[in-house]
Amino acid sequence: MTEGNFVDYVKLFVSSGNGGKGSVHLHREKYITKGGPDGGDGGRGGHVILRGNNNLWTLVTYKFKKHFKAGHGEHGSKNRSTGADGEDVYLDVPLGTVVRNGETNEILFEITQHGEEKIVAEGGMGGRGNWHFKTSTNQTPRYAQPGIPGQEKYVILELKLLADVGLVGFPNAGKSTLLSVMTSAKPKIADYEFTTLKPNLGIVEYRDFQSFVMADIPGIIEGAAEGKGLGYYFLRHIERNATLLFLIPADSKDIVKEYEILLDELRRYNPELLDKQRFVAISKSDMLDDELQEMMKVELDHTLKVPYMFISSVAQKGIQELKDKLWGLLNE
Repeated sequence: MTEGNFVDYVKLFVSSGNGGKGSVHLHREKYITKGGPDGGDGGRGGHVILRGNNNLWTLVTYKFKKHFKAGHGEHGSKNRSTGADGEDVYLDVPLGTVVRNGETNEILFEITQHGEEKIVAEGGMGGRGNWHFKTSTNQTPRYAQPGIPGQEKYVILELKLLADVGLVGFPNAGKSTLLSVMTSAKPKIADYEFTTLKPNLGIVEYRDFQSFVMADIPGIIEGAAEGKGLGYYFLRHIERNATLLFLIPADSKDIVKEYEILLDELRRYNPELLDKQRFVAISKSDMLDDELQEMMKVELDHTLKVPYMFISSVAQKGIQELKDKLWGLLNE
């Protein structure tokens, strides 16, 4: 998937159908001159329905078409005939889509299951025909209910990626390179910060034809929880990852401090993120000789409070061991 095709935030205008009018009709046929009321009910207006689809990974379908309108219900007719319901409109969305009210930003619901359907704009009810209003004192009512108007509203669709492992790190930590080595994904890679502007997904092939999904998420900067840098545009994707893989380059001035800064940004955004399993991979370790790596291990064993290992995407160092570690964490 190209970066331009990854869309994780759209605002749509949806309009459900009006309910049909109830019929005002008096029964007439040969030899029956006063048959009484027999006006049928109006049909229901069409709903606008969101439907989960596990074959979708992006909201790109709604990048250009943003207005959706369901059909109106038909009016009732004689012989108590009910009008046809308006045609429903189905909008397929990826799993992990959060739906918000476009005016208040309030979360309405979330789509997490394949085939799950939620009505985002309910069609108006059809009006009742005049035969409903017949009484002993009013045997020929000449009125019926109008249909209830449909709903019009703005809704926001916000995708939070459903991935097994989320890559967390500062810009230019080597996340895209690692993803390209561990999966067949082809993210944009360059030697400057914020090369990745949109999340990338890749499937990691493991032993015995097993696999798991890894997400390369745009780099964190200090203050991201307050919206600095790419801010909320990437932090929301981390919420849906089962395990967080922190990637810190071996040439970092202070590996432990960098890890704590990353952890603090997650804590300030959503403290529940700290309940996820965490693992640290120290990337670009091909720059270290054995002696320097052993010295760093002695220090990290005392100061880093989570499991870690040294890897190099370029030199293919520790990649299979990293897969084994992640698979173990995912299946604990």
